[in-house]
Amino acid sequence: MNHFRLALLLAGALVLAAAGGCAVPGLQGQAASEGNVVPTAPIDTDARRRSNIRLELAANYYRQRIYHAALEELREAIKADPNYPEAFGMLGLVYMDLDDRPKAEESFRRALELAPRDAEINNNYGWYLCQTGRERESLAYFDRALADRLYQTPVRPLHNAGVCMRRVGDLAKARAYLERAFQIDAINPVAMFNLAEIALEQNELERAHFYAQRLLNSYDPNAQTLWLGLRVQHARGDRDGEASLGAQLQRRFPASIEARKLAEGRFSE
Repeated sequence: MNHFRLALLLAGALVLAAAGGCAVPGLQGQAASEGNVVPTAPIDTDARRRSNIRLELAANYYRQRIYHAALEELREAIKADPNYPEAFGMLGLVYMDLDDRPKAEESFRRALELAPRDAEINNNYGWYLCQTGRERESLAYFDRALADRLYQTPVRPLHNAGVCMRRVGDLAKARAYLERAFQIDAINPVAMFNLAEIALEQNELERAHFYAQRLLNSYDPNAQTLWLGLRVQHARGDRDGEASLGAQLQRRFPASIEARKLAEGRFSE
C-alpha cells in the first residue's frame, strides 16, 4: 500500500459545520465502488515506483494549492502507470478543488474501477458527492469505507457522513455517525463541534455544554469554536461564562463574522 495513500486529502480545510463556513485545520475524504476489478495484467513494479514518486510530488503541490503543477505531476504518474488508482483518486480531488465536476467524476470513477474496495477512495468520493449536493448518495461510499476492518482511520468517513446528514437535516443519522466517531476518537474536533451544535439545536443544553467545553479545552480556540461555546453558555443562562468567551472572541478575532454577530446579539445564528 502506498504510504502516502492520499491521507492528506483536503489538508487545511476540515469543515466543522453542517453547511460549510466554519473551518479549522484538518483533513477529509476519498472513494471506491463495487463492480470492476483491478487489471489482470501484472503490475510493473518499476513503473509503479516511478508513478508513486510523481504522486508524492503532486500531493505536495496539492497541499500548497499549486494545482497546475499537481496536474502535471499526476499526468506523468498516470503515463508511467495507467492503472494506478491513487493517482486517479488524487486527480479527482484536484479537479474537485478546481470545480471541474465532469473531470472530477471521471477521475474518481476510474479510481473506483481500479480499486473498488479501497477505503480511502470510497471516503474521498463520498466527500465529493456530499460537496456536490448528493449527500444521500454519499452514504453508500462512506459505509463501504467503514466496511474495511483494516482501515486505519474510520473516524474520517464517520464524521464526513455525520456532516453530510446534518446538511440534509437528518439529525438522527448525523448524531449516530458523529457519536461513533467520538467513541473512536474522543478529541475529534468535527465530531465534537457538530454534536454540540445538534444538542444545542435540540435544546439538550448540558450535552451541548459537554462537547463545546471539551472542544475548547482540547484545541486552541478559533472564532467558530468560541462562538459555539458562547451560544451554549447564553442558552444555559451562564452569563459569566458567556462574558468570558465573548471577551476572548472580541479580543482575539475582532474582525470575524462571529464577533459581529455577538455585537448585534444574533445568538440564534
